[in-house]
Amino acid sequence: MRAVKILVLLVILTLTGGCAWMPSWLGSGPSPGRGTPADLYRTGIEYYQAGRYKKAITQFTRLREEYPLSQYATLAELGVADSHFSAGDYLMAEANYREFTAMRPTNENIPYVMYQVGMCSYNQMLGVDRDQMRTRMAKADFENLLARFPNSRFSFMAEQKLRECLRRLGEHEFYVGHFYYKRGEYEAAQRRFETIQQQYPNLGLDYKVSYFLNETRRKLAGKTDA
Repeated sequence: MRAVKILVLLVILTLTGGCAWMPSWLGSGPSPGRGTPADLYRTGIEYYQAGRYKKAITQFTRLREEYPLSQYATLAELGVADSHFSAGDYLMAEANYREFTAMRPTNENIPYVMYQVGMCSYNQMLGVDRDQMRTRMAKADFENLLARFPNSRFSFMAEQKLRECLRRLGEHEFYVGHFYYKRGEYEAAQRRFETIQQQYPNLGLDYKVSYFLNETRRKLAGKTDA
């Protein structure tokens, strides 16, 4: 989680990878004036760095509402979303990221925002014995990012998360299949094991799935012979 928070802050501060845009006062020295857009933004960053996310949201929101045409307004929108994310309020973070994407579809930070949308669902994934709606949502969001921005550094990160989502979905299918297997419902178990072989190969599940699929087929054949 610490690595994610550091990443979020770096993206807020560096945008597309460079620092040339950053005001010379940001990070040291006095702010240029109480209540100016730059002052509000700097204060929001300081609250964010201190982990005071509600205060940061208040500052970024005030900036966005009072100075909608300021060069800092767009950054403030990201600041609100990132503050919600770092506070663990993934539903609000996702709503703000999606609003940003809808309102600013050509902004240079869209790959980052799309990655964060996926991470909002990723951080809400449940265990393999629970409903996998959020896992499927994260999978779809990461796949969308990879399709739109295959060369983005965030797509590289999304590839790793996507693999984890696929494995989680495969493990869920195995959990259900094994449940059916233990109950002697071999037709249902076979369908689950075959789904894993077809949709989730090469994720570390192949050996155990192959074993139980063969055992399931053997038991089904035994039923037929009987």
